Amino acid sequence: MTEHRTHVRKLTSLIRWTTARGLNTTLTTPKRPRQFAGSFLTEHDYTHHLRRCLTDGTLAREVQIMGALVLLYALPLSRIPELTTTQFRRTPEGAFLTLRRHPVLVPPRLALLIEEQIEDPGTGCFRRQLDDGTHHLLPGQAPGRARNPLGAGALLRSHGLPVLTARNTAMIEAATDLPPIVIADLFGLHRLSALSRATSPSRSMQPAGPLAAPGWERPVAWW
Repeated sequence: MTEHRTHVRKLTSLIRWTTARGLNTTLTTPKRPRQFAGSFLTEHDYTHHLRRCLTDGTLAREVQIMGALVLLYALPLSRIPELTTTQFRRTPEGAFLTLRRHPVLVPPRLALLIEEQIEDPGTGCFRRQLDDGTHHLLPGQAPGRARNPLGAGALLRSHGLPVLTARNTAMIEAATDLPPIVIADLFGLHRLSALSRATSPSRSMQPAGPLAAPGWERPVAWW
């Protein structure tokens, strides 16, 4: 395992299973060194992909929503399927989506997509009768089950939408504005990791991208 570290992930589940059942007391997998994200989108690519997610009607609605949530809020794909319809609400001040404990403002075009998804999740009347009341925003194929995160990632990539680089870009941008404790809770990071990201010198040494252009902000004309 020390020579072929790419195989570690495949063995981790087996080792955890044997340990939980008392079959293993000594065997462990080496921990991967913690690294900062190193791949980011350029300003042009970021704007292009976000525009596609919010305005391209040829994309499936669930693809638009998932892509926009990654690009705007740096949500990991493991958390997007957990979102429920009750986390979205519209008030006189605007539309909000509660992520963990934090209501975040949703741009009008994304809010409209979410409202359309809530109204018609595409599961059919019979399937809705079998659901258990969890009201997933992006329901999976089985009643009461959310969409598979692995399948969600594959779906985004099949439409040319990035996942890792998109989330890296959104996280780094948020790190310039939000306190580390909020970043940790919102993005599902350990608080020390969030603090490291917020204070890392690499934040000022990234390749050309949204953060590289002085005064750059997310375009709002087509939100």
